[in-house]
Amino acid sequence: MRSAVEIAGAVRAGRLSAGQVLDECLAALAARGGVLRAVTRLLEDRAREEARRVDAMVAAGRDPGPLAGVPYGVKDLFDVAGLPTTAGSALYADAPPATGDAEAVARLRAAGAVLVATLNMDEFAYGFATINAAYGTTRNPHDPSRLAGGSSGGSAAVVAAGLLPFSLGSDTNGSVRVPASLTGTYGLKPTHGDLPLGGVFPFAESFDDTGPFAATAADLRLVWEVLAGRNLAPDDAPLRVARLGGRFRENADPDQLAAIDAIAPGAPLVELPEIARARSAAFLITAFEGGALHREALARDAMAFDPQTRDRLIAGALLPRELYAEAQAYRAVYRARIAALIAGFDVLLAPATPCTAPRVDDPRIVIDGALVPARADLGIHTQPISFIGLPSLAVPLYRPGRLPLGLQLIGGPGGEAALFRFAAGLEARGVIGSTIPPGTAAAGAGSPREAVIAGKASPPGAA
Repeated sequence: MRSAVEIAGAVRAGRLSAGQVLDECLAALAARGGVLRAVTRLLEDRAREEARRVDAMVAAGRDPGPLAGVPYGVKDLFDVAGLPTTAGSALYADAPPATGDAEAVARLRAAGAVLVATLNMDEFAYGFATINAAYGTTRNPHDPSRLAGGSSGGSAAVVAAGLLPFSLGSDTNGSVRVPASLTGTYGLKPTHGDLPLGGVFPFAESFDDTGPFAATAADLRLVWEVLAGRNLAPDDAPLRVARLGGRFRENADPDQLAAIDAIAPGAPLVELPEIARARSAAFLITAFEGGALHREALARDAMAFDPQTRDRLIAGALLPRELYAEAQAYRAVYRARIAALIAGFDVLLAPATPCTAPRVDDPRIVIDGALVPARADLGIHTQPISFIGLPSLAVPLYRPGRLPLGLQLIGGPGGEAALFRFAAGLEARGVIGSTIPPGTAAAGAGSPREAVIAGKASPPGAA
């Protein structure tokens, strides 16, 4: 799959039609998508209508937009007109259809992008694994015996496999950055509240953010500019860089720490205080808000929920409001404290995940020397950043032939421009960059045409 920048440039110039791009995309999804269990619904009719609209605009001499003809998919919690918004749950498979598109989807359509699919996720975005009872477990394109991460695992997998140039996910405590790290893609959690959330099924509104995935830093920046409604101005001022120390130097892969130290040799080590307390408060707020949102549905029919999420939501629904208020008050104090601590820096470097992708048949990771569930603890380095609402760009270390592993580039509030600029520099130096999963280049010719839709690739409940 070509990059989003390449596709849009070729379509706008008339060298390639949006219809041709879509045909190639659909063929690739049919040939190679089934094994990933990443797609929940293929939107071929809508995609063809959008592609025809783009081509008609080009033929009429009009500019269809900066993402002209670029195919993409969305996590299955974005409203898509005419379809139920499932949020990854069988509970909402037959819900009334959305009456309009989510705001982010509407902005992408206005920019000429072509929506092709909805994508798999942990039920109600509650997890870091994309293990879903209704739609199956999303597999990592670099090794299908391993997890793609979550909760936006389907969104990461299709980009990592080269099936779509970009996709949309959501990030509450790391649900974009974790799968980006495990699949070797770029993924952004923006400054909290900066990108549109209208028409997105919530998980925990205190932390929820729309976040894009892409295979290059330039593509991610382009998608962000469309979603944010503003273009970044050129800037060549020196960037002030620091490394996050303390807890962020623990439970990390040696390659991550070596890369951080090589990227910014001698840069200050900044230690964020009370990381464990901040993460505990984030867990509490997340659990309370998620439980409150689903309390009535749980009371009606708790057994209809995915077993992976049901007990966690019930526990959250039982938390006292006073404890939640205390956690929110601590968050406000902590956020101000961290803002003062990092005010002198443009980019903070940290690991994105503590390890490479765990196996599907043993979804556990080692934290502090003990085996713990990957579903809950893959976000050990991302959750504290969400807690204070900072923008964080997950970037893939360039390590061909090995499982992907990512870093976080963290900025101050509204600091996305510095993150994109710093990432572009690392990419140009060959320090970061997506790698092609094994077999991807040759895939398609002679491949069995598996079912693309995850729910048809395996029966509900299958791994």
